[in-house]
Amino acid sequence: MKRSKFDYGIDLGTTNSALARMELGEPTIRKTDTLKDTLPSCVGFNRKRAVIVGDPAMNALRSDILAAQRAVRNGDEFFHNFFIEFKRTMGTDKFYQSTNMDRGFSSEELSAEVLKKLRSLVIDEEFRSVVITIPAKFTANQKDATLKAAELAGFEHCELLQEPIAAAMAYGLGSASMDGRWLVFDFGGGTFDAALIRAEEEILRVQDTEGDNYLGGKNLDLAAVDELLIPHLTQNFAIESFLEEAEVAEYLRHALKSFLEPARIQLSFSETVNILSDPDDFPEDDDGNEIELDLRLTRQMLYSAERPIFQRAIDICQDLLKRNSLSGSDLDALILVGGPTFSPNLRQMLREQITEKVDSSIDPMTAVARGAALYASTISISETKRSESADLTAVQLLLGYEPTTVETSELVTIHLAEGTPNRSGLQVEIERGDKGWSSGRCSIGGLGEVISVQLEEGKSNFFTVSLYDERGDRVPCDPDQFTILQGTKVGRATLPYHFGIEAKDPDSGKLVFLPLPGLEKNKSYPATGVMNDLKTQKPAGPGVGEILIPIYEGDSNARGTRAIYNEHVYDAVIKGDDLRAFLPAGSSLELTVQLVRDGEITMKAYFPSLDDTLTIPVNTENRQSAKDSGSLYDELKEADYILEKLEDMTEHIDSSRLEKLSDKLIEAENLLDQAPEDYDRRMEVRNRLREVFREIDELEASGSWPALREKLQDTFKRLSRHFEDLRDEMELAIAGRFQAAIEHFEEQIPAVLKTEDKKSAKSLIDEMNKTGYMIDDTVYGVHLYIKMIRDYDSGFDDYSWSDRNRARMLLNQGLGMAANEPTRQGLIGVLREIFDLLPDDDSIKTNHPEITQGTSS
Repeated sequence: MKRSKFDYGIDLGTTNSALARMELGEPTIRKTDTLKDTLPSCVGFNRKRAVIVGDPAMNALRSDILAAQRAVRNGDEFFHNFFIEFKRTMGTDKFYQSTNMDRGFSSEELSAEVLKKLRSLVIDEEFRSVVITIPAKFTANQKDATLKAAELAGFEHCELLQEPIAAAMAYGLGSASMDGRWLVFDFGGGTFDAALIRAEEEILRVQDTEGDNYLGGKNLDLAAVDELLIPHLTQNFAIESFLEEAEVAEYLRHALKSFLEPARIQLSFSETVNILSDPDDFPEDDDGNEIELDLRLTRQMLYSAERPIFQRAIDICQDLLKRNSLSGSDLDALILVGGPTFSPNLRQMLREQITEKVDSSIDPMTAVARGAALYASTISISETKRSESADLTAVQLLLGYEPTTVETSELVTIHLAEGTPNRSGLQVEIERGDKGWSSGRCSIGGLGEVISVQLEEGKSNFFTVSLYDERGDRVPCDPDQFTILQGTKVGRATLPYHFGIEAKDPDSGKLVFLPLPGLEKNKSYPATGVMNDLKTQKPAGPGVGEILIPIYEGDSNARGTRAIYNEHVYDAVIKGDDLRAFLPAGSSLELTVQLVRDGEITMKAYFPSLDDTLTIPVNTENRQSAKDSGSLYDELKEADYILEKLEDMTEHIDSSRLEKLSDKLIEAENLLDQAPEDYDRRMEVRNRLREVFREIDELEASGSWPALREKLQDTFKRLSRHFEDLRDEMELAIAGRFQAAIEHFEEQIPAVLKTEDKKSAKSLIDEMNKTGYMIDDTVYGVHLYIKMIRDYDSGFDDYSWSDRNRARMLLNQGLGMAANEPTRQGLIGVLREIFDLLPDDDSIKTNHPEITQGTSS
């Protein structure tokens, strides 16, 4: 049997997945082959090239991991064929190589196998429509990868739903009160989400969300391995050589993780657990002794390793509450979701730091799948898509009704679908699932029929639809059932990120992230954003060039931060051949972006000078990439260097925030040190560094005007003193011109200070610096160029270098020249190369034509 409604929800988890179906108005979990509520999100390929999913794959994975660490230890090659936790690399360029299949698999391909297995659990009907849940902080690329996985699994229609919203729906259905403010604390196997839900007048609305796509049970396991199991082995065995080589150490950590994970889960329900290994599980140590695990682990021991991981999740919640001007006392419930929330240690931390109202009334393991099924029951396939999979043996009906309501009765409209053969005398009857209400048989005329259905309060009301011909015989119809949720009305989903573009900041000259007005974080779907003051940077037209618009997603504090510290979604491209006429550089462009729902984006560009609107193709298949560990270490050093410089501005910047950022850097470096070659870990560190750099930009902006005001005043004082010191070395006429320039600056400064005009302040500083260089060139000649090199060196981080490493090397070369018989031409040559690495509008650069001559700018 085919069905034209959704009614199925899937929680596609990092470590476990679940499928729920609406049955008689209730979301019901479908049991797996092993009669469990959840299916391990584990996929493997055996030597016969068969696909293995779930518990059998999980058992094989453990053997795979143990064999791998023994092989690598012995210097042998080992090839994996079983995989898990690939959800953490959705939307990335990570491929999982399988020797049995002679190829690599993307995360969405492996996820598709999990979805196929879940779909196979339903044998009494064929379903091709599903709601799949995703973390609230999934990016556009990750959403696209999830939809791709659904397509590969054979689903024709797929809707995405944020996991915290699904959990809130499951909670709301059984909640005694549908008024208040809830915080959903969703700590899963690989991701963490926090969502503020406002339940008001029985309507659920998402107020705000936050989260971390690289924080979950996996982090708990690896932290315990590093802090408990490896020290235990170090005390009892000679494993120095295991830890010296990164690849061997990484395999050992994952082998230990396979023992730690079940022990951690067991400690949620008991105070102690014994971790024991078999004699052949591990290779021999450096002294030739067989390594064995024999450790009695207590809940308190585990707590010492878990606490920083749980604390990060709690800090995310506290920041979420703070930016919404709330505290834990304002919450009516903190709803626990995800396997790790069974931990008594975590629950105690939540009670102590957020609220005593920790609610564990719903099953943390299945709440998301149940909520997804509830949401699915409110969705009907569009008439166009429905016709593609319609059951042609049944009379096609069009039902119209409110799927969620706070009323106790609702009107249901019934029409025959267009194209249905003319059948007179048809009657329809709607009956509630509990048999407590029936409409009786009503005739369907040419205009259809309207029936008022009676609802049970606070429940999911399931209704059957029966159709009869003029003789009273039953006639198959599609749909033949529907569901209305009474007491819960779900508000529209919200944007988890600002959606915007990369643009040049006129004040700083940096390429920064700007949200499109109308597509700010927490706006409800569908949403439309318009930016109408854009200018093209290069000429384009038929046969000439293209217009590139970089699109990014950014967190709540992303506005004005450098675009590269946010998530690049894709580059919107308008080809010159698509334009009806030539457009010179600087032409006006109005950009309109529509976000209909998660995973569905449309974009248009309007050119006023051409009076032409173009639809821009949207491609969100851009894959994220993990940087190599060397690049990440360089970024860690860069961030540390910037923080050191910011410490000199503590009178303008909150020093406590600097200390927290320094702690975050130390934590990120420790994470990288533990597993520098692990792809997942490098992605996690990449995201942590982006978070730090965004906060650095925010800090610099918060202290920018006081620091700029001080710099303006100091620059004028320094210029005045410098001129007075060198006045006697100049000819009288030249000294007079410099005196007039300084007096002009003195007249302009008060107006700039009064209006706090950053752009004018920077312009004045640049003009005064230019005047200072002119004074130096008049008196000192070659020493001017030495001073310029030294100035660039001392203010290195104030400039937007196109290649920081090359700039650093050139400045070191120039400083070396300055110390060893410098020549004018030699210094100019170095400065020309330095200028090549600066933005075109750098003021010092443009003020020195002798140096600029011959550069690529």
